[in-house]
Amino acid sequence: MTRQKIQIKKIDNLTARQVTFSKRRRGLFKKAKELSILCDAEIALIVFSATGKLFDYASSSMQQVIEKHNMHLENQDKLSQQSLELELENNAYNLLSNEIVERTNELRRMRGEELQELNLEDLKQLEKLAEGGLSRVIKIKGERIMKEIHSLKKKETQLLEDNYRLKKQMADTLRVQKDVRQGQSSESIVTDICNSADPLQDHIDSSDTSLKLGLPFPN
Repeated sequence: MTRQKIQIKKIDNLTARQVTFSKRRRGLFKKAKELSILCDAEIALIVFSATGKLFDYASSSMQQVIEKHNMHLENQDKLSQQSLELELENNAYNLLSNEIVERTNELRRMRGEELQELNLEDLKQLEKLAEGGLSRVIKIKGERIMKEIHSLKKKETQLLEDNYRLKKQMADTLRVQKDVRQGQSSESIVTDICNSADPLQDHIDSSDTSLKLGLPFPN
């Protein structure tokens, strides 16, 4: 006689349901213990009956297994977050790489390179782009030239002012030196005149002396 296969569904009879729960629970815990011993696995089972009663089994420590389970979930979350961040970074890197390639191709085409793959419409667009860029370059170049000219004129004016001031200072210095030399010449003339007057006085004094040394007048 073959064993009849039981259909897996909820047992309507409450008594039969409780009997089946007890048998299957004991069998489940027995299989869990065997699995733990045979495979050196950490196992924890928590079962609530239909009436709300708690049944549990742990191969080592229920708390230890639960903590290990929670730690594993945290690590999984971290790995998932890191994987997400890595994926975002890879996407950003791919976008930047594609943009660099596109900009490099545009720059080469602006220099007149690799134009064979472009159709007539693309060439027209490139021509407009080049003309617009050239006009902006010419405008900026003109502004820089005018700015440089203005700066050079300002420097020229400053140099002229400095040159005029230096010439004026030199002229004033020469005039002062000339006045000093003229003053020294006048003083020399006066000194010479004074020196020339001293011999005449000496001559007079000597004459007087000679007269005094002569014969006395008669009484």
